[in-house]
Amino acid sequence: MAGSQASHASRRILQPVKHWFIVLTLFIGLLLNMIPFGHLPGVPDWIALVLAFWCVHQPLRVGMGAAFIFGLAMDVIDAAVMGQHALAYVLLAFAAGGLSRRILWFPLSQQAIHILPLFLGTQLVMMAARMIGGAEFPGLWWFLSSFTATLLWHPVTYILLTPQFMPVEKDSERPI
Repeated sequence: MAGSQASHASRRILQPVKHWFIVLTLFIGLLLNMIPFGHLPGVPDWIALVLAFWCVHQPLRVGMGAAFIFGLAMDVIDAAVMGQHALAYVLLAFAAGGLSRRILWFPLSQQAIHILPLFLGTQLVMMAARMIGGAEFPGLWWFLSSFTATLLWHPVTYILLTPQFMPVEKDSERPI
């Protein structure tokens, strides 16, 4: 029984995350959102994915303030209804930060299941803001990006936690 638990949970001690790394990953997410994919269904909202990750893993460092700033940036970049992304990202950050302790208890596959409703809720808020502004219903394919982001939760977790796995210094006498 203990061996099966060890297969999905890492016993490694993580180093503290660097503040510059969090900011860098959020800006990379912003740059990835700026790539003109047109109206391709299934392209994830990279800011939402990275923001949800950091709100779950570092809720005291990344929260609603960062979500609001990056949301306003996305509103300007996307030429969307002002506040559409900001509101959706703030609600995402609030929910992810509030559920972070619960989500982290689960293995990555089950974390992704917990994250899916957060991504869908973010898209629903953005869609509601657009439709109140006079836009048409984008179709059900528009929600495919939430499922894509959920599928990317596993690899994104490993990519964003990799710098924390690196030892500060090698010490052959230290048992950990």
